[in-house]
Amino acid sequence: QVQLVESGGGKVQPGGSLRLSCAASGRGFSIAAMAWFRQAPGEQRELVARFTRDGTITYQDSVKGRFNISRDKARTTVYLQMNSLQPEDTAVYYCNMQSYTGSNYWGQGTQVTVSA
Repeated sequence: QVQLVESGGGKVQPGGSLRLSCAASGRGFSIAAMAWFRQAPGEQRELVARFTRDGTITYQDSVKGRFNISRDKARTTVYLQMNSLQPEDTAVYYCNMQSYTGSNYWGQGTQVTVSA
């Protein structure tokens, strides 16, 4: 069983920054892909940024140039550096990891609120 634990959410003023972390723990897993999603109230969950299986990084257009996804060499922790945050970035952010065997794992979610 793999567990993902997120940290780093909070409240920040417009223009501020936050860094989210998501650490995987468990036995016998090997992570192929890692991603961050977000879900605002009344909205569907949407992809924010991801590492694909071949290591390619993609971003949602609205966060390009402001957010940066990174990971550790062991591929057990993924980060999301969020700069120039705007009120429309307010959402619950979820990390997602997929193993090479096709298993899909989600973090518990962390609230990010951007407000003056």
